[in-house]
Amino acid sequence: MKVFYIDVESFCANDFIDSLLKYRLHGKKTEIFKYAYSNDGKWNDSERESDMLQSIEIESPDFAFSFNYYPLVSKVCQKAGLKYISWVYDNPQVALYHYTLANSCNEVFLFDSEMYETFASQGIKTVHYMPLAASTERLDRFSLSDAKAAKYRSKVSFVGSLYTEEHNFYERMLPKLDPYVHGYLEGLMKSQMQIHGYNFIEDSLTETIIEKMYAALPIEPHKDSVETKSYLYADYVINRRITGIERTELLKSIAKRHPVDLYTKDTTFTAQGIKNHGIIKYYSDMPYVFKGSDINLNISLRSIKKGIPLRCFDIIGCGGFLLSNFQEDFLRYFEPGVDFVFYESQNDLLNKIDYFLLHDDERKAIAESAYEKIKKDHNFDVRVEQLLTEAGIT
Repeated sequence: MKVFYIDVESFCANDFIDSLLKYRLHGKKTEIFKYAYSNDGKWNDSERESDMLQSIEIESPDFAFSFNYYPLVSKVCQKAGLKYISWVYDNPQVALYHYTLANSCNEVFLFDSEMYETFASQGIKTVHYMPLAASTERLDRFSLSDAKAAKYRSKVSFVGSLYTEEHNFYERMLPKLDPYVHGYLEGLMKSQMQIHGYNFIEDSLTETIIEKMYAALPIEPHKDSVETKSYLYADYVINRRITGIERTELLKSIAKRHPVDLYTKDTTFTAQGIKNHGIIKYYSDMPYVFKGSDINLNISLRSIKKGIPLRCFDIIGCGGFLLSNFQEDFLRYFEPGVDFVFYESQNDLLNKIDYFLLHDDERKAIAESAYEKIKKDHNFDVRVEQLLTEAGIT
């Protein structure tokens, strides 16, 4: 079996490739041809398309694969008559709204069940639901030596963006935003922050509101895709802004009771009780954080409506204790209070942190239960087989 691998930097890449290389189709060894690809947002590039098509003809692979979906790759694979498997771990993912999604060559796996439902309900036959995974085999190699424990021991930790560093469209929009619309959006965001499990932002953006937002910050849908302005403003502007506010407010409130270790790109963020370590390396250092923290927080990006973020799989795969906001897809595979704990409000979050910092045995039992499920059912070896079977690679 030969795989035409679209080589873009991705968090899951190394673990997936390791498992892919173990896979045997009809007893034959897997080969991987890595095609260097730049994720520059271009969906049309005749020179790149020609080069990729030529490489496919030379390599003669069984299928192409990428993390996240690339319309240009789909166009080339459709022309080449080659199956294209993509596994999406980001939401939002505007590329999914490109007309190529319906190409017969596609097998697109989406980690968020609501993303899947959105496209499947429109009669798109090329999409599937597939949660993410963790490599317990790799993560088990990380052990907390005395030196590592001294560096990474933590009561409460959070690893993730504060959305103050980049793509901060909301701040760019404010200077030109109509005062009424500004007030409307602020009230809308405060309301959404009180609710987990249902996102009503896009449904609440009327045509008039969108027109005023567009006047302050023009964002154009792509000409060869079907995403709407309401989708773009909801997920790329408002939901990012909500997430930034939510993460900073929750972390500050926790830090008033317990020290918090934060690993994030924005090294300028400071608050009493929070130690900002800056960005953490995913493969070499992050597992130590999850293993060394009594409580690992997940505060999901609000555009992830139901899916389990990769962060959660990584935490559990490390044997870490996970305290998360509610995400519906958890209930498909894990049991609240047995494998993880979710919070329903800021007060509930604070109370549960207080409780589980005092109940070590209960916390460790929950972490161990989840780890065993990841090791058995949600590792990359399992996912590779599931993806290829569902995609018809037999």
